[in-house]
Amino acid sequence: MTGSQSAQRRSGVIAEKLGMTRVFADDGKHVPVTVLKLDSCQVTAKRTAESHGYSAVQLGAGKAKVKNVNAAMRGHFSKAKVEPKRVVAEFRVSEDALIDVGQEIQADHFATGQFVDVVGTSIGKGFAGGMKRHNFGGLRASHGVSISHRALGSTGQCQDPGKVFKGKKMAGQMGAVRRTAQNLEVVSTDVERGLILIRGGVPGPESGFVFVSDAIKRDFPKDAPFPASVSGAGSDESDGAEETPQEAPAAVAEEAPVAEAAAPEEGTGESSAPEEEKD
Repeated sequence: MTGSQSAQRRSGVIAEKLGMTRVFADDGKHVPVTVLKLDSCQVTAKRTAESHGYSAVQLGAGKAKVKNVNAAMRGHFSKAKVEPKRVVAEFRVSEDALIDVGQEIQADHFATGQFVDVVGTSIGKGFAGGMKRHNFGGLRASHGVSISHRALGSTGQCQDPGKVFKGKKMAGQMGAVRRTAQNLEVVSTDVERGLILIRGGVPGPESGFVFVSDAIKRDFPKDAPFPASVSGAGSDESDGAEETPQEAPAAVAEEAPVAEAAAPEEGTGESSAPEEEKD
């Protein structure tokens, strides 16, 4: 870790992997990219050194149905005044990089051209053989190899030690493990749609969630916002929503006397009409 990163450590984001596509550079070459989407990535809690012993930001992403959230997490989201989230994760940050609870991080949190680290759970392949799981070359495909073309080969020694050592590359469960892809370049961002385009592939299946943060082996980008790029529209909309109900009763109160005053006149006209008919 460089000295600049140890002093300034920003929060990462939780993004949903949509899939892969390609974009064309200025010179006409196509660049394979992975499309990540920020789906309501909001701050749900803060961890401070005074209260918890470390500085961190807890983020939540994705919309979850209330019936699928347990009571403890319902209270947690209610206290933060945010909608229930599908995924919740913490990111260690420096003390000057804390973000207020309820703020939503935008896609331009990462600058174009900077490098990031992406953490995700790789696609599960189930039970796989040694060649597929560990990229073994196998034996020769010629005569004389008695049905051992894709065999694993020997796995142990003689009576001493008489066992298979731990960590031996053998057949077994392939994939479905936590993996980190480091030093991936951010090609571009789209704030309106909340998209981040990253060069190359990232671990995890489509519609899966990944954790994106600044590359730990690179210097902190100068043009990246610090402590984060948050959306200010939420606070403005909430202020406007509070003013509207206060003005609405006043308007109704002014119109009410007019309607009441008109009612007796209509009633007077109807009562006078039958009296004239009687005369």
